[in-house]
Amino acid sequence: MSWSSAPARATGKLEFKLQDARKQAVPADFPREGLPGAVTGAQPKLLGRMADGKFIIGLTDAELYERYGTCEDLVQQLYAYCVRKQRENPDWSQEFVLERTAKGVEQKCQTGEWDFSVAERGWMMTKVRAWWIGNTQR
Repeated sequence: MSWSSAPARATGKLEFKLQDARKQAVPADFPREGLPGAVTGAQPKLLGRMADGKFIIGLTDAELYERYGTCEDLVQQLYAYCVRKQRENPDWSQEFVLERTAKGVEQKCQTGEWDFSVAERGWMMTKVRAWWIGNTQR
């Protein structure tokens, strides 16, 4: 065995373990939709691309894990934002704060400042709502 082949084998095993861990880390309810796009023409088409020498449709495991991590991080930030807004405005109901927050997220996505799909936005707001309601009922 030469030294040059050893790191390649170790890297391959490490990458496999990382991919397996990523699959387990993304919850089943997280949206797994493909990349949006459109192609003109009369015949049906599938939008695909080459990734790591393979033709794929949708997100790779690494891309899905990255999108999940970004969404999960924003859920935590939005939860803290909602709690802070209600403390600053005690006459605002939880529902009112959640609606305003959802509208703000929608606006940032429509202007192109943020890049989240409709399904991801729905998932995030569902998580924020569940955390907030769950923490206030304790």
